[in-house]
Amino acid sequence: MQDSASVGIVNPQVTHIDQPLTLKSGAVLNCYDLVYETYGELNAQRSNAVLICHALSAHHHVAGYHSEDQTTVGWWENMVGPGKPIDTNRFFVIGINNLGGCHGSTGPVSINPASGKPFGAGFPVVTVEDWVEQQARFATWLGIEQFAAVIGGSLGGMQSLQWGIAYTERVRHVLAIATTPKLTAQNIAFNDVARQAIITDPDFCGGDYYSHGVTPKSGLRLARMLGHITYLSDDAMAEKFGRDLRSGTYNFGYEVEFEIESYLRYQGDKFASYFDANTYLLMTKALDYFDPAHAYQGNLSSTLKNSKSAYLVLSFKSDWRFSPDRSREIVKALLDNNLDVTYAEMTCRHGHDSFLMFDEHYHDLMRAYMNNILL
Repeated sequence: MQDSASVGIVNPQVTHIDQPLTLKSGAVLNCYDLVYETYGELNAQRSNAVLICHALSAHHHVAGYHSEDQTTVGWWENMVGPGKPIDTNRFFVIGINNLGGCHGSTGPVSINPASGKPFGAGFPVVTVEDWVEQQARFATWLGIEQFAAVIGGSLGGMQSLQWGIAYTERVRHVLAIATTPKLTAQNIAFNDVARQAIITDPDFCGGDYYSHGVTPKSGLRLARMLGHITYLSDDAMAEKFGRDLRSGTYNFGYEVEFEIESYLRYQGDKFASYFDANTYLLMTKALDYFDPAHAYQGNLSSTLKNSKSAYLVLSFKSDWRFSPDRSREIVKALLDNNLDVTYAEMTCRHGHDSFLMFDEHYHDLMRAYMNNILL
């Protein structure tokens, strides 16, 4: 049975963009497809549009269901819908699968018009800046001159921050959740280990595994297992799994014995069954490259000096991957420029994944902020 507060059954849409897009790397995509979904209705003034920017492994399917059996529920179903914190009775909400993705938008699995074969590892590296440019063009195509809000968590939060830098006149409110103005060395290290797990998989075939009829599932599985360890807090792992044994006793071998091992292997296997390895490489590189203050000698305050948007910055105390310290860096830079900023540190126990989870205090705060946005 569907949630009565759900947007219900939704259908993805596809648009083809013929306008060439020059990427930050200098590469050019002459044309591309974008898959997207919308929820709610655009008002007559076109002032109630909200863009949801997805994180590393997410996509355009933010809310609702693709089938009656509810097997494909949106990744932020608890946040977006009628009467929910991002209320589709009030807002016209848009989710886009970014370029380089593997859920329908042009990416490594797409056919390269020049060769007639999948792009594979030849798909150009994309950055947060490229995605925001692509999103801004898409908004223009929809006839939306200004968003009421751009919202994202983690890698999605980086995109919302970039909106406040590059297109501040086109977004009234920036909501940056569980994010950072740049990755730490430790985070870059985690990403590189994940990429190496994929690249060194014998079935990676230099990224051209499509033509060989194989997929680097072992490497992608390990990459996802590593990622899950960093998404959860130690307390959340202890509370959910502890040192529980599946059989109640030690087997003195190397197969699954602890419940946490079973969980990680299950998550890795599930992810490797549907996600594209080349896309995973692209997404983690986009995380690594994001550093808007780099052009300002590392001064984030100078980076944000021309921003005019209002900001909500949220962090989670249990998030050790993108810790509250990183969010406070953003808040300081905004305050240095006398910008309108609201900040809160939440006490959710789920670690970095907290932004995806239901928490009454977190959701109440999001609802209150969104309800105060003038349309």
